[in-house]
Amino acid sequence: MKHWTSLKTLAALGPASIARVGLYRLGLKSGRHPVQRIVADVPAGPLFATPQARPGLPPPNRRWTDRLWWFGWFSMERSEGTPDWHLNPFTNARGDQTRPWWTIPDFAGSGDIKGVWELSRFGWLASCATQAAHGDTKALATINQWLQSWLQDNPPYLGVNWKCGQEAALRVIHLMAAALVLDQDRTPQPMLAATIALHLKRIAPTMSYAIGQDNNHGTSEAAAMFIGGSFLSALGWREARTWARTGRRWLENRARHLIAPDGSFSQYSIVYHRLMLDTFSFVEVWRRRHDLAPFSATMRNRLDAATAWLDAMVDRTSGDTPNLGANDGAHILPLTETDYRDFRPSLQLASVLFRGQRAMKDTGSWDDQLHWLGLSSAIELAPEPVSTSFDNGGFHVLRNDRATACLRYPRFRFRPSQSDLLHLDLWADGRNLLRDAGSFSYNAAPDISAYFAGTAAHNSIEFNGRDQMPRLSRFLFGAWPKAREVRSIRNPDNRCAAAFTDDRGMFHHRDVSLQPDGFTCVDTISGPFDNAILRWRLLPGLYQLEGHHLIGAHLQLSISCDDPNFTMHLTTGAESRYYLHQAEIPVLEIRLKRPCRIDTTGKF
Repeated sequence: MKHWTSLKTLAALGPASIARVGLYRLGLKSGRHPVQRIVADVPAGPLFATPQARPGLPPPNRRWTDRLWWFGWFSMERSEGTPDWHLNPFTNARGDQTRPWWTIPDFAGSGDIKGVWELSRFGWLASCATQAAHGDTKALATINQWLQSWLQDNPPYLGVNWKCGQEAALRVIHLMAAALVLDQDRTPQPMLAATIALHLKRIAPTMSYAIGQDNNHGTSEAAAMFIGGSFLSALGWREARTWARTGRRWLENRARHLIAPDGSFSQYSIVYHRLMLDTFSFVEVWRRRHDLAPFSATMRNRLDAATAWLDAMVDRTSGDTPNLGANDGAHILPLTETDYRDFRPSLQLASVLFRGQRAMKDTGSWDDQLHWLGLSSAIELAPEPVSTSFDNGGFHVLRNDRATACLRYPRFRFRPSQSDLLHLDLWADGRNLLRDAGSFSYNAAPDISAYFAGTAAHNSIEFNGRDQMPRLSRFLFGAWPKAREVRSIRNPDNRCAAAFTDDRGMFHHRDVSLQPDGFTCVDTISGPFDNAILRWRLLPGLYQLEGHHLIGAHLQLSISCDDPNFTMHLTTGAESRYYLHQAEIPVLEIRLKRPCRIDTTGKF
């Protein structure tokens, strides 16, 4: 049975993607992959010159002035000298820096490799560039000193920091963003051009593998090829025109293939949706600044839709969003000091670029990114988002003046990373009242990884103590269910619904309506189960159970059920709103023994 499930799942992934990944791995194993033959010298000298003074600049991002940051929450005091580019501060282990990157295992040695990679994404560079643009000579010295240190400590193409093409691509994006902020993208230092070239040499031979992932790897690496290739082409580099054409072709392809007509993205993740949208936003900024040919109408339409999708998810009060899907801590272009979980700068940037409208009506730090990238914020305001069904990706989003409810249901064209079917996320007055667990880490202990990706970490129903889909590998679930009885949102009742039946015959139907001061959720379950648990994962705080009522400061829940033996318990669970960060939250569990209907009524 498991083998048959695996075969069906592989077929769903698509033969082209499987072939690309398989040929890449076979090439590396045989020692004949073109990427194993590239060589490059280590550039020596400053990458950036002293910038010319410019009036009217936005405030600088001083977040990195005296701290080193990982994933938007963990920081260490900056010491004199340069960072240890191979240290994982979460384990105090160091990644390999001497072997060719393709000989280093994905999950070995230093713990979660992202802890090593984070500083080498060069997010600090964008921050320091905003300071240097204001004439801060110390920040400029830090930029050149740290970049030269990184190049010396990470010679091409040795060590863990060359292992991933996307990591190289994010460095290219931040190097080019710094050049733009410092107004040196047209008249760069020779060492900046040489550094971009050695990165594109790493990315180009493995583009096919990135495309085979059907995720953000393809968009990020195509963006680096287009931006870096056009940059070098203007300077007369021989290979650069081919790199730029390749990047443009794959950007068009990825927008058409990975972004659905309703704006849903292939990874079913809000953090990865932001990464994709930020990537395309910087591509468009670069294209306009350098007067390059426009992209196709199809690509523009998909990015318009992807912007509207994010707009529907963002809470205007906090800037936060539901913690849906995989959350690996990715956040590029940190040109403002806003928190990692504030999505308003990304939304405002994409909205101005792809809709020609402001998403945020008030002025704020979300406008600073526009000004750093040479865009005007003085344009018309986009309409407020309304309740919308994004059926291509499987999301109902109910909205009113106070609250937002998001219902997740299975519409899988691409592999799901979490068993979160019919998860319900609820926001009111800027607070995430019913919440998702996030991801925590891609390289945690098996039981921890299974928990965060599993059904128990979501506001849904778990049958017989197992996930809604069988786990086939670290990043792959099988037996993807198909949505049934989907009711798209209809006004004025502000109501939606969806259902599914899993591979063992368990049926779950969920009907949700949102009112001005509360919500109603009706769950109907059936199938050959011995026990089931409905979980409501709650905003941290104090709660009291009184019979079938849960009372909290910001949310009250009332439960009724036609299973006379149902029970309710207030327990605890874990959540990870920032990568590698874990916190305890209260969880209400409703335990059931037979097919039944459960009504949850909430007031906020």
